[in-house]
Amino acid sequence: MKSIVIKSGRSQDVQFALENGAGSDAVHSTPIYAYALCRLDTDAHLEGVGMALTLGAGNKLVCGAIDYLVQHVVGREINELMAEFGVTYKKMADDPNLRWLGPHKGVIHLALASVVNACFDLWAKSRCQPLWKLLIELSPEALANTLDFSYFEDILPKHEAIALLKAQEDGRVGRMEIIKQGYPGYDTSIGWFNYSDEQVINNIKKSIDRGFTAIKLKVGSIDADRDIRRAELVRHAAGPKATIMLDANQQWSLPKAIAICRRLQDITPFWIEEPTHPDDIQAHVTLSKEVNLPIALGEHVPNKIMFKNFIQSGCMSFNQVDAVRVGGVSEFLLISLLSRKYGIPVVPHVGDMGQIHQHLVLFNHIGLGHPALLLEHIPHLKDYFKYPAQVVGGKYLTPQEPGLSADFKDYVLERKALSY
Repeated sequence: MKSIVIKSGRSQDVQFALENGAGSDAVHSTPIYAYALCRLDTDAHLEGVGMALTLGAGNKLVCGAIDYLVQHVVGREINELMAEFGVTYKKMADDPNLRWLGPHKGVIHLALASVVNACFDLWAKSRCQPLWKLLIELSPEALANTLDFSYFEDILPKHEAIALLKAQEDGRVGRMEIIKQGYPGYDTSIGWFNYSDEQVINNIKKSIDRGFTAIKLKVGSIDADRDIRRAELVRHAAGPKATIMLDANQQWSLPKAIAICRRLQDITPFWIEEPTHPDDIQAHVTLSKEVNLPIALGEHVPNKIMFKNFIQSGCMSFNQVDAVRVGGVSEFLLISLLSRKYGIPVVPHVGDMGQIHQHLVLFNHIGLGHPALLLEHIPHLKDYFKYPAQVVGGKYLTPQEPGLSADFKDYVLERKALSY
């Protein structure tokens, strides 16, 4: 195996202003999809590229933290680094010069995500493999060595994670069929918050024509009647067999969430997403007891400890962990392992537009035995990636290019901002 050494690392601020209501939710009326990139240069003709999502001006703060954290990986040979990556991950997460700013959340953790994702990207490229294939072919011990089990010793120690991985080996051959079939997607872009009713109806028709059977509507209005009316409109337009998700983007107090969710039950939603403040575990527990409606959460859950508590609480029906929100691929995999132990399906939020997560859900299904439920699809930036995620007939086609699909086209990296 050829030696590939990381010679330097740097951040890059890439932003995309969305227009005409695209990307809007109950919080973000004029969103800017912004990525704090980590770019790792090597002594070979390979570059590792990682990303973390912000939504605008905060991108420069994350980039500053990336430029500091890369010192932990510069000078390292990529295969030697990844052989015990959990050790380096912990050193980065607990860097004494930055840990006070977290710990393990906010700007610093987003920067960690970008650096970690760049390392996994470079590792896969060094082996000429797409990330999903690299992860599947790792031994349980080798995969566990990429993870940091600190604070998980009481609930998922390393030896138990290895045993869980080994226990799933017998069914892998059958689950490999997903590679040919494609991974089911759901369409988030039919019902952005600022879309008119007419836009939503037209988008539903187009989405169904493209093969989607699952769609999502943004709710969380000040006026609850608007949410109810639009949810009923979506159910009517999509039909009784369609899978409909609702996303409140954290806008409700607990009493309001209980009241509105009771009214929304009539359209039989597949889940209610982020119904209240993302740190309020007890509120989610209470809501899950008061209303018979599955709760999806994780988009704004920042780290494995918060996920540990949410998973143990019993309120989480669907785990939406996002690898560009938590500490990158490494922490995503650890959270997926814990979620598998508790029988909670992982349906990621795709802050990466599905580029990285199309790899991770394949591993989750094939390697961990998670059900192949759904993966969010947001197409707004597909023209800007070198190898954009391909969705045909409502399904993600299996990516074949080496890496984790985070590379942007050259002209994108040469401009500060682009409009969609």
